[in-house]
Amino acid sequence: MSITSPTARALAALGHDTRLSIFRLLVRAGEEGLNVGEIGQHLDQAPSTLAHHLSALVEAGLVVQERQGRAVINRVDYVAMRRTLDFLTSECCTGVKLAKTETAA
Repeated sequence: MSITSPTARALAALGHDTRLSIFRLLVRAGEEGLNVGEIGQHLDQAPSTLAHHLSALVEAGLVVQERQGRAVINRVDYVAMRRTLDFLTSECCTGVKLAKTETAA
């Protein structure tokens, strides 16, 4: 099944514990970002595992990668993060009116 909504892709990517941990770490790292080795040191994960999960976060539009010399720096795409958060909170506490059901006569 293909997920086409950017928000649905972002939420699906964050639905895995390892990817959520990576994302949260990158949020804490800020604009400097982190390379795979640094992420691995913090999360005690193998580079191949991290590469797989980072690829999913990049594909979901939540993380951007930039080559700096021999290293690839991973950063959060804060615009995409904000868009996802805005989607989740845009109608917070606005109330819900239930549709009236017809009663059988």
